[in-house]
Amino acid sequence: MTQVSLASVAAPPPLETSRRRRRAPNGAGWLTYALLAITALLFLLPFYYMIVVGSRTMSEINQTPPPLTPGGNLWHNIQLALEQQNIGKAIVNSMLVSGSVTISTVLFCTLGGFAFAKLRFTGRNVLFGLAIGTMMIPPSLGVVPLYKIMADLGLAGSLWSVILPTICTAFGVFFMRQYLHQALPDELLEAARLDGASIVQTFWYVVMPVLRPAAAVLALLTFMERWNDFLWPYLVLDLDHPTVQVALSRLAGGYYTDQALIMAGTLLGVLPLLVVFILFGRQIVGGIMEGGLKS
Repeated sequence: MTQVSLASVAAPPPLETSRRRRRAPNGAGWLTYALLAITALLFLLPFYYMIVVGSRTMSEINQTPPPLTPGGNLWHNIQLALEQQNIGKAIVNSMLVSGSVTISTVLFCTLGGFAFAKLRFTGRNVLFGLAIGTMMIPPSLGVVPLYKIMADLGLAGSLWSVILPTICTAFGVFFMRQYLHQALPDELLEAARLDGASIVQTFWYVVMPVLRPAAAVLALLTFMERWNDFLWPYLVLDLDHPTVQVALSRLAGGYYTDQALIMAGTLLGVLPLLVVFILFGRQIVGGIMEGGLKS
């Protein structure tokens, strides 16, 4: 009787192995790349047409059919926008506001989320419910009392009146709390406590590495929200301290609206956001992917 070795029984036939390899996913197909390319073009079309309008004159824009290719007046329109409104200073102000609010929001919301998710103290659920309840109040209802508070503090008209009310958000606390509740095992905190680590050391060396993906997402959302904020800066800031959106709104003021001038100024206001995505986009996406793999 012929004896069959254990290795030959355990190993699958070569034909079956090749079939399994064929059935295994080898990456995205051409249809996936085609859909991604079409989606990218659809998202880039408004930005492209903004360049087209910003590089033309009003007479060219009002033609029928309208122009679809960039013109040669982009630099001229940018200079006119800079002359009519101090967009350069507005960009600096928006960078200061957005950057400081982003850093403070990530810090304080991370601390609040960690406390609500992993620490045990009296009234935790009540306080968390109150924080979530503030998300149901429309922001427009708080404009008048908030302006009165800023005026009483002597901050109305300055950048502090835009920074201080937004250094911590209920959404950020809720977002961090939900993420930590699932991503941070209690065993890690118990091990840190047994090793003699304090609350501050535990937060810095244990919690912060786990929170990096969520912190990257919250930082990106906060920076974009503060950069695009218009209503509150328009109401509380004076003419000497504009942000980008306030300066662009003043370009559209008056009896005659120059669309080419507005689009040229808008292009200047969008460029810093593009720079942020180019410089930090890979780190943000990498942090999100890392958090997805850990979960």
